[in-house]
Amino acid sequence: MAAAAGRPPCLFCQIARGSTSTDLHYADEMVVAFRDINPSAFRHYLVIPVEHIPTVKHLQRRTEDYHLVNHMLNVGKTLLARDAPESMCYRYGFHQPPFNSVDHLHLHSLALPFIPRWRQVKYTTLGPLGGFIEAEKLLDKIRPV
Repeated sequence: MAAAAGRPPCLFCQIARGSTSTDLHYADEMVVAFRDINPSAFRHYLVIPVEHIPTVKHLQRRTEDYHLVNHMLNVGKTLLARDAPESMCYRYGFHQPPFNSVDHLHLHSLALPFIPRWRQVKYTTLGPLGGFIEAEKLLDKIRPV
């Protein structure tokens, strides 16, 4: 989790280590979860691995990666079921490069509606260009054979 020479340390690594004042809503040995500082929905949590993994492009078809993403999704679902049970729609997924804003894997867990409504554009799949990938689709993509 060390920063590369000349680069600032990864903010999400600092959060995962407890080196910031970020209020954690969930933490275990694999992941931590907290509210997005610039929420795009009624409830918006980020679930991040404790281990530094830059993006979804660094995940492979292997049991460890599949288990991690599945655990991240389960944590996101649990948080939204607890904190936004009245929401009629939930979204779970990841921004893909070059559309990710932080180079540390993070699951967006969203209880809709989007606030403001135009923010839904940020969470759209752009086909071969990438964009947003739903967590379930990512799990299908990295499911071990």
